[in-house]
Amino acid sequence: MEIKKIILKLDVFDDKAKQKAMKIVSSLPGVTSISMDMKDKKLTVIGDVDPVSTVGKLRKLCRTEIVSVGPAKEPEKKKEEPKKEEPKKQDPKKKPEDQVADLVKAYQAYNPYYTTHYYVRSVEEDPNACVIC
Repeated sequence: MEIKKIILKLDVFDDKAKQKAMKIVSSLPGVTSISMDMKDKKLTVIGDVDPVSTVGKLRKLCRTEIVSVGPAKEPEKKKEEPKKEEPKKQDPKKKPEDQVADLVKAYQAYNPYYTTHYYVRSVEEDPNACVIC
């Protein structure tokens, strides 16, 4: 077989599913390179690997479609200057209360069903309540 470039479209929504997909593909023999674009939800696999077996393995995790299969091209050498990324700085104007509120909102959005609700019953209100004497 020859080295191919396989582009697959995956239905993954979070980093955990992305990591599982990358682990499944990396365990296949003949894989040279793997890259994932979460914006377009596309997984690019380069190597001496069968596209059908790759999709078969990934379909156990999520819905998978083959976008394209073609020969792997050698990367062209372009003379571009590497862009320097500036580290992101937090706004010094935000108050600590606002930061905590943002974290609480993010936690509730991530774990909507884990909010705690307590219900207290007393023996006077419900005579059938369990009481340990």
